[in-house]
Amino acid sequence: MKLAYWMYAGPAHIGTLRVASSFKNVHAIMHAPLGDDYFNVMRSMLERERDFTPVTASIVDRHVLARGSQEKVVDNITRKDKEERPDLIVLTPTCTSSILQEDLQNFVDRASITSNSDVILADVNHYRVNELQAADRTLEQVIRYYLEKARRQGTLDQSITKEPSANIIGIFTLGFHNQHDYRELKRLLQDLNIKINKVIPEGGSVKDLQDLPKAWFNLVPYREVGLMTAIYLEKNFGMPYVSITPMGIVDIAECIRQIQKHVNNLVSNEKFNYEPYIDQQTRFVSQAAWFSRSIDCQNLTGKKAVVFGDATHAASITKILAREMGIRVSCTGTYCKHDSEWFKEQVQGFCDEILITDDHTKVGDMIARIEPSAIFGTQMERHIGKRLDIPCGVISSPVHIQNFPLGYRPFLGYEGTNQIADLVYNSFTLGMEDHLLEIFGGHDTKEVITKSLSTDTDLTWNYESQLELNKIPGFVRGKIKRNTEKFARQNNVTNITVDIMYAAKEALSA
Repeated sequence: MKLAYWMYAGPAHIGTLRVASSFKNVHAIMHAPLGDDYFNVMRSMLERERDFTPVTASIVDRHVLARGSQEKVVDNITRKDKEERPDLIVLTPTCTSSILQEDLQNFVDRASITSNSDVILADVNHYRVNELQAADRTLEQVIRYYLEKARRQGTLDQSITKEPSANIIGIFTLGFHNQHDYRELKRLLQDLNIKINKVIPEGGSVKDLQDLPKAWFNLVPYREVGLMTAIYLEKNFGMPYVSITPMGIVDIAECIRQIQKHVNNLVSNEKFNYEPYIDQQTRFVSQAAWFSRSIDCQNLTGKKAVVFGDATHAASITKILAREMGIRVSCTGTYCKHDSEWFKEQVQGFCDEILITDDHTKVGDMIARIEPSAIFGTQMERHIGKRLDIPCGVISSPVHIQNFPLGYRPFLGYEGTNQIADLVYNSFTLGMEDHLLEIFGGHDTKEVITKSLSTDTDLTWNYESQLELNKIPGFVRGKIKRNTEKFARQNNVTNITVDIMYAAKEALSA
């Protein structure tokens, strides 16, 4: 836990609330002070859903601090049980209220006596894990709770379906293009004649969780949420899982081959062969393979790019850029420090350097140092790109409202390859737009704007040097300005003239 004005992954309770509110008829109660209760606003603003179960905040105020929280928390649980009649109530503290060191499990046990709903306390250490880790843990906890409950009651049926079927694990609220990815995964499995058994947690019911073992295998499209559940189901019910993210031509094919392997292990008669499907989709449905051989994509060969995001998206985009499009990835990184070993293994050989950090200032410094032609990252990298005049395509959470489009824009599956190709190409070509608009009089912005990350500067440009700088094409002007200022600082020059500009050029080319 640390104080910051920007975080790539939010606090743990947000992950728990995202999972709880993704299920149908599951109510979350957050034990928190005022200021921590912004989840409802955030979800309704970003996802713009017509109907969702709001989170209830059990506010910690001075009265609660004086006499303890037990009565208030128990009263809130029993009140919501009577008003909403949920199947499950999940109680979670925040990192702020956790400081009180209260026995919340005792509160839950007391409330369970008088509640018709199931009541559980989110088993998450709010000081040690972030939003994504907490979501993964909470999902596994809920599924474990209901499967063990069904086993105790003797209602757990472990017989698999007659036809091949799969559970999709990890689609949930406020996920990056999750709803679009789900539609694409659904279409992909239908094409493979595989039925969808359950999708959790998004839109799922906890009453149906006992049917999870009926599926032939589990599909986990994102490592951040769902992997703990898949490992639990494999260990306790022998269910195989596929965790290869079907993003990009190569990994989609590998994911389908893994699915084929697991399906054929359970088929006694005719085996499935998905190779003709992979070939047909690659050559005729996805335009990405054709585009990578086109002159448009070949013009991007050797261009420098920087990638940063969650482990799943950053690793997949890195491999797509380097392996499928011939673009040089100067640096790739992730803020998922807990999954750093897997990430390094995935991107090894596809990039020049790897950055594992959750400090956005280090990411900004890295981008300013490398000066790539394009960035592929989160909303923070988009802001960094704006300051440095480098185009950025958003490929990962944390997200903005513009990352919840009303149109269909998946990142997974064969349609996702087309979306990614468009995003990559448009991000690179965007760098030429200012120059072209300037030539044809589309802009009236001759004043030079500082392109360094720092807004503090001890340098001044005289009138002649500014005129000279304005003659330089816009798409390289920022780079030349930064190089000149770097040269000036190294030589203790505070007033930049035309002579200094040429001296910096000669020093750079020497």
